[in-house]
Amino acid sequence: MNKRLACVLQRFARRPKDKILKDPESDARKASNEGASGGGSVSNGTTNPAKNGPGPQGDSARQTQESQPDSQEGRFDKNPKKRARRRRRGKSKHGAVSTENAVAVAASAHPVGEAGTVAQAKTGKKRRPNRRRRGRSGAKQPEAIIAATVTPSNQAKPAEQDNVRREPKYAGAPLYAALDLGTNNCRLLVATPTRPGQFRVIDAFSRIVRLGEGLGATGRLSPNAMSRAIEALKICRDKLENHDVRKARLIATEACRQAENGAEFLGQVKHETGLDLEIINRQTEARLAVSGCGTLVERETDAVVLFDIGGGSSEIALIDVSERRSPRLAEHIIAWTSLPVGVVTLAERFGGRDVTTDNFAVMVNHVAELLNDFSERHKLGDLVNSQNFHLLGTSGTVTTLAGIHLGLDRYDRRRIDGIWMQNDDVTEMTSRLLSWSFDERVANPCIGADRADLVLAGCAILDAIRNVWPSQKLRVADRGLREGILTELMSRDGAWRNRWFRANVA
Repeated sequence: MNKRLACVLQRFARRPKDKILKDPESDARKASNEGASGGGSVSNGTTNPAKNGPGPQGDSARQTQESQPDSQEGRFDKNPKKRARRRRRGKSKHGAVSTENAVAVAASAHPVGEAGTVAQAKTGKKRRPNRRRRGRSGAKQPEAIIAATVTPSNQAKPAEQDNVRREPKYAGAPLYAALDLGTNNCRLLVATPTRPGQFRVIDAFSRIVRLGEGLGATGRLSPNAMSRAIEALKICRDKLENHDVRKARLIATEACRQAENGAEFLGQVKHETGLDLEIINRQTEARLAVSGCGTLVERETDAVVLFDIGGGSSEIALIDVSERRSPRLAEHIIAWTSLPVGVVTLAERFGGRDVTTDNFAVMVNHVAELLNDFSERHKLGDLVNSQNFHLLGTSGTVTTLAGIHLGLDRYDRRRIDGIWMQNDDVTEMTSRLLSWSFDERVANPCIGADRADLVLAGCAILDAIRNVWPSQKLRVADRGLREGILTELMSRDGAWRNRWFRANVA
């Protein structure tokens, strides 16, 4: 026995001491971490993380656990400073909640209705400063939380809401109206101001009435012409009554200026329609035509010759913007004239239905003689030779030529207004019109029966203007007196100086 006991004691003396004195708690932790996977990462579907590890149970987590003293209970120790530092490093037990998660949580907590939208709303509760520094990157969390806003069922659907959001500043805006009773047309526009210098059309009306028919021969407005005009004005009256118009201006131009019974006719208009029209002079007409085209003169432009070929007269304005630029284009007029000739009067005098090349040349020469009486026609000087000089036409003549040039199946104002035409294009369109018969002009969708006998007279006036002020390009404007009236009404009323004044308008 003594010999056997001595052998056992000798074997124990040869073994390392760390194998003799084992720590049972360390072995238990190791078995708990390694488990059946042999130390690999295992996802068991539980929501509570391991006590001493922030993430997957790998070797780095095991080393951290073994290096911690037994007196500490994981990273949530009792030392507040260490706990704050770990929270700032993003090692908090609960961690920072991302914005996307917040949206999902809020949406689940507050169901969104059929037209609901998600919006941000600030809470009234103060948050501790250190909560704003959560996250590994140290970035500040949003001060606002995500909440769901439910739209009542009686409000607009999402698509309708988008339209409302695009134009909230136009809702409830005051309306302005402009009526132009010319020699050939009766036109009305009702609009509301939008961005500075611009407006949105609410309602419009246009009809060819030929008020000046036979005026050149008799000097008076015919009963049939007055009846057509009054019927059109009654429609305009109804439209004005359907809108709460803040300010309006109703004008009459050349036909009422020239006619012996012009004032008598306007009295009849007031009696039958209730509309009080004013006869404006030619200078005012030229100024309004310029005011309506202000946005079509670009900043790099040095000079412009603007012309408005009407039914009974044609206004021409010379504009110099080379030195300065004012928001009101009419302030840059350095010379103007009004020719006592338009498409109606010229066609009645020389014929507009069957126009030959020789007859067309006679019309051009007649207009050229009238232009020779304009003593200030060369006041622009060398600016006419500048690359930044061009013609700007606002009349049915130039819009018709532009429509034919584009080959439109039907007239489209959106494609016409503001288009550029080269000098050769204008010449080609005029030659094409001269080659057409009256029936061919009627068949063209951009001309029609109402303009078929007037369009070549307008081309003759245009050619005379191009001979005096030659330019390589012409800009077409489908706008005129009505737009000029609206621009001046809104400007004088302060619609663009204070766009929110309309909120106080009763």
